[in-house]
Amino acid sequence: MLACPSTSTFHGGATLHHHHHNHHRRCRRSHLPSLFFPSRPHFSFSADGKCRSRSLSLLFSGNYNRNGFAVRASTEPSEVTDGGGATHIAPQPYSVKIPVGDRHILVETGHIGRQASASVTVTDGETIVYTSICLDDVASEPSDFFPLSVNYQERFSAAGRTSGGFFKREGKAKDHEVLTCRLIDRPLRPTMPKGFYHETQILSWVLSYDGLHSPDSLAVTAAGIAVALSEIPVSEVVAGVRVGLGYSDLLPEEKLLKAVEVGQDAVRAICNEVEALVKKCGKPKMFDAIKLPPPELYKYVEEIAGDELVKVLQIRNKIPRRKAISALEDKVLKILTENGFVSNDATSRSNAETIAEILEEEDEDEEVIVDGEVDEGDVHIKPTPPKPTRLFAEVDVKLVFKEVSSKFLRKRIVEGGRRSDGRTPKGIRPINSRCGLLPRAHGSTLFTRGETQSIAVVTLGDKQMAQKIDNLIDVEEYKRFYLQYSFPPSSVGEVGRIGAPSRREIGHGMLAERSLEPILPAEDDFPYTIRVESTITESNGSSSMASVCGGCLALQDAGVPIKCSIAGIAMGLVLDTKEFGGDGTPLILSDITGSEDASGDMDFKVAGNEDGITAFQMDIKVGGITLPIMREALLQAKEGRKHILGEMMKCSPPPAKSLSKHAPLIHMMKVQPERINLIIGPGGKKVRSIIEESGVEAIDTEDDGTVKITAKDLFSLEKSKAIINNLTMVPTIGDIYRNCEIKSIVPYGAFVEIAPGREGLCHVSELSSSWLAKPEDAFQVGDRIDVKLIEINDKGHLRLSHRAMLPATESDDSNNQPSSELPNDTAGLKKSTDKGLSKKVNSLAKDGAEGKSKQPKDKVSKVRVASKRSSEDDSVIPSKKFIRKLVNPSEDKPSTNKDDVERTNDEAFGSVSGKDESSLVSGEA
Repeated sequence: MLACPSTSTFHGGATLHHHHHNHHRRCRRSHLPSLFFPSRPHFSFSADGKCRSRSLSLLFSGNYNRNGFAVRASTEPSEVTDGGGATHIAPQPYSVKIPVGDRHILVETGHIGRQASASVTVTDGETIVYTSICLDDVASEPSDFFPLSVNYQERFSAAGRTSGGFFKREGKAKDHEVLTCRLIDRPLRPTMPKGFYHETQILSWVLSYDGLHSPDSLAVTAAGIAVALSEIPVSEVVAGVRVGLGYSDLLPEEKLLKAVEVGQDAVRAICNEVEALVKKCGKPKMFDAIKLPPPELYKYVEEIAGDELVKVLQIRNKIPRRKAISALEDKVLKILTENGFVSNDATSRSNAETIAEILEEEDEDEEVIVDGEVDEGDVHIKPTPPKPTRLFAEVDVKLVFKEVSSKFLRKRIVEGGRRSDGRTPKGIRPINSRCGLLPRAHGSTLFTRGETQSIAVVTLGDKQMAQKIDNLIDVEEYKRFYLQYSFPPSSVGEVGRIGAPSRREIGHGMLAERSLEPILPAEDDFPYTIRVESTITESNGSSSMASVCGGCLALQDAGVPIKCSIAGIAMGLVLDTKEFGGDGTPLILSDITGSEDASGDMDFKVAGNEDGITAFQMDIKVGGITLPIMREALLQAKEGRKHILGEMMKCSPPPAKSLSKHAPLIHMMKVQPERINLIIGPGGKKVRSIIEESGVEAIDTEDDGTVKITAKDLFSLEKSKAIINNLTMVPTIGDIYRNCEIKSIVPYGAFVEIAPGREGLCHVSELSSSWLAKPEDAFQVGDRIDVKLIEINDKGHLRLSHRAMLPATESDDSNNQPSSELPNDTAGLKKSTDKGLSKKVNSLAKDGAEGKSKQPKDKVSKVRVASKRSSEDDSVIPSKKFIRKLVNPSEDKPSTNKDDVERTNDEAFGSVSGKDESSLVSGEA
């Protein structure tokens, strides 16, 4: 805000929206006691207390000590001698500390950039911004906009970094730098006097950035101080503040008004200190450079065009009305030329007003055109080479004709209560909308309000579609939601340039983006990157608010689960109605057109719903408005938004509110952060193999364990999900895995795949319930077995056991049948069998003992256990299951051949080690 020490009015403008600059978000707020808005509001005020900006992002809040002003300066001007011996007076260095909250900002001038019209360095903490202003010595040709250009740049060296580009230097302005340029331009432009045509340039660089104090807000303040110190005949000092409340979705109107009031008080203190500095070291103002058209020219133009102009302004359609006004202007110029008032005389502008006349009429309404851009198809006067005349210049005639046209338009609205299209001041233009316009787009809407129309298209994607933010902080940041606004010249029936987006397009897109951002779902609930495109196909005022309405419907058509619907509206103002036949009460207009924007005193854009505001932007073009006027405008805008939201509900066809079949599928899952590397693999090898194997489009991982899978179909999504689940699962000792494939065999065991990509070692001692010399004796690669997890070592390696899944060698009923119960005819067999088995077992135990020294140290225990089981004393007999296999009840005579018995025992042992319990019980041995 720009504020005044003594009055309660404000002029200029303000915006309410979110900041996306990375260094703003990460800025520590402990040194900035402030309130934070749902979308941080930015205000700027002038020294007379009147708000005077378009979009102002400013910096300071808190308590202000007006007695803390300090100036240090040398008492004598310094003399500098150049190389040729000439001496000139150099600007005196001044340093001013201005209290801001619990600290001070340091303003210095006369130290750096002494050849500029004015230059200042503003320091906040360790953030330093240098700003200079220069103006051309020769005035430009008269036009209906002030020739002001602003450039703001954040040097990477300010944060100890280097640009990442190929040339390793800063290039074209980034989006957030363009927005800062607009924030600097908006509060300053209305303070420039009419009739001052010296081209002016403001340059601002961030020289140092500490990561705590925002440089953009310092740049606005530095620019205001530089202008005040220069020769430009401005009437007010400009400063600014940022007021905040904390993030919330929607802001009530009363809280917004309170923020404006707080901001006005805060800036007033800063302006007081700056004014004291200007009195000490400010340069004399160039009032003699102001040249205005002769006052009698207004009378001539009104006499020639008055009656016909009233009729022309009643034409409802924009293009026919514009052409009729242009033809009438040519007629006025022709009549004045034929009557000798306009001729080829080089002294055509010698009848310009004097300084005294300027001072008498400084309260007249101003026509300010921002950045010299064509706005909403409005006709603007471009500087043309002068045609010398005896009395009036052609450009003066055009300037006067436009002012007279604006005067007649205001008079029609105030006196007749009707606007050019026949609406009342509170009337809203007809609205219709249509969703599903584009069959292949993920979401689309055609939104039309009167002669303003927007095609809004939503595209959903993964993280790779996110917009990267390049800023002073050495941390990569991506925007998952962004809105891009396009304004082709065909939208206003003109021929024009097509190329990179203009500053106006970037600004309008950001306003619409910040209007919709608060209603988006959290990333955890909707893990898509969202891009909204708004292409203006017709324009007659408030195309940015049409982008808000169309974008909201397109989001619903794309299936984005937004929290609520949002609508936007542009409000206008005729401040001094008494001059145009009214009672003096300010007249507020709803849903203004392009001509009402250019001819009115305010363009106040407000977005939100019935409960509150998500974003706003205010442009003020005249002396100032008060808080009561702003309150009335906000309440009238609220009623307008309700009406628009109701019309949006009538959209036909309505939004689909479901994901398009052409939209990608995104699944978000969480794994343990330490297992992310298992998914990525060395050099990304594993994640690439998963993408190739499953057929998904992308897999994105975060350090916190978040995994996003993007796929075109459900089959590939589920396949990749299963692979990742298996890779990152947390096995537990005792888990059983069935039908697992042996992937490879090594001398000491076999590697078994328990899940895709997860393998464990089954040691040779755990492959069988009996002793194996090598794994190949029982298994081959490709065989499938059941295993049990028995150990997880410190490195996360898995040890498996197949033996644990095999049946016990003894049956539970063996203890219930003692050997004495065996048939008598089998006693001899039992004795010989015991003797043969004992001999064989002892032999195996001896072989096992000899092989212990050949096994790895950690495997000896397994061999020892196996040996113990097979080296019992001679009294141990095989299990009764085993005996049942050998003894056939139908046989009455036991074998007496010792060799036959031992051979039978050998075969029986082999069968035990080679077959499971079911085969033994079934009598197949």
